[in-house]
Amino acid sequence: MAMCARRIRLLAALAFAMALSLSAGCTAWSAIANKPEHANEAAEQDRTVVRIVQGDVEPPPPGRDGVIQIQRVSIVTQKAGPPPNDYVIGSGDVLFVRVFGQAEMGSAMGGGNRAIGSTVDGDGYIQLPKVDRVRVAGMTRSQAQVALSEAFTILIQKPSVVVEVVEHHSQPIYLVGQFQSPGVYYLERPTNITQMIAMAHGLNGSAFLAGARLLRGNRMVPVDIYALLYHGQTDQNLWLEPNDTIFVPDSEEQRVLILGAVTRPGPVPLLKGKLNLLEAIAGAGGMERTGSKIHEIRIIRSLSPTTGELIVVDFKRIVDGQAMPYPLLAGDVVVIPRSKLGAWNDTLKEALPSFQAFSAIVSPFAQFYAASQGKSP
Repeated sequence: MAMCARRIRLLAALAFAMALSLSAGCTAWSAIANKPEHANEAAEQDRTVVRIVQGDVEPPPPGRDGVIQIQRVSIVTQKAGPPPNDYVIGSGDVLFVRVFGQAEMGSAMGGGNRAIGSTVDGDGYIQLPKVDRVRVAGMTRSQAQVALSEAFTILIQKPSVVVEVVEHHSQPIYLVGQFQSPGVYYLERPTNITQMIAMAHGLNGSAFLAGARLLRGNRMVPVDIYALLYHGQTDQNLWLEPNDTIFVPDSEEQRVLILGAVTRPGPVPLLKGKLNLLEAIAGAGGMERTGSKIHEIRIIRSLSPTTGELIVVDFKRIVDGQAMPYPLLAGDVVVIPRSKLGAWNDTLKEALPSFQAFSAIVSPFAQFYAASQGKSP
């Protein structure tokens, strides 16, 4: 039963976080302006600072027929310092309370002199034999000792109380996807991403790190786990917080997302790892008969969870045979506009409802950029 309950909590956490990650992201980014070549900062509740850096709009390089323009975008997360070393007690933790010289007043003991402990209930209290319920949630171990000592003063003078956390259950971390040992883990001390991956015995060979994401509360924190593990970029080794979810998708489930003026908007799988723009549109049922504007199809390309390109393609040149079909990459988001669009903000505002519907499969970079730029003015 305990394993079933943990599994339900794990799946519920993933579904809830993914469903809200984009829509809540819009709120979190409501104060960010769209200024090319300038980094805009937003202080997050988790002490991280995120900046979006947009480069100049550039003409396409040679050999990329049909491309009108490309703009490189980076999302920079400033790593916060480690959280305090002192563990904060919460509901579900099991404490062992010892009162020197008064064994009957402390936590119960099991067979073989084994400590059973006292569980912190859902309201943050523990119950001991000789005193009323004492609130300990939100306290460090030393603070809990002071609170319990004060509770025991009605029974004995100058009680000597020791508190130990014997089981940690109040600060879960959810590891979902291609881990060797996915599941629910509990923080006992400050823990970063690499330490948590090690606790899960590493990643599977099919892990698609370009799509890996860190979900925190109802939003996404941009982090490049591939750069951390394979290029030693320690600035990506973020400290984890209670209830964080790390999701690593399967590399065999690579798709692109087609939105806008097509018959069946949604994900289109790559064919043996390859797909071009013409094939992708055909896989989405083709263009709508009326309303589609094919001169400026927009593509949001994720080069990593924190870097990408904004690409504009003249699809009419491809249809007319004046350019080769444009190759797509896994994680690309293609937007077929129904009206003539101006800035990228217009594109994202039009596509945002669909982003929310398909948030579980949209790449981290595309989600984060869309949330930051596709807001109302």
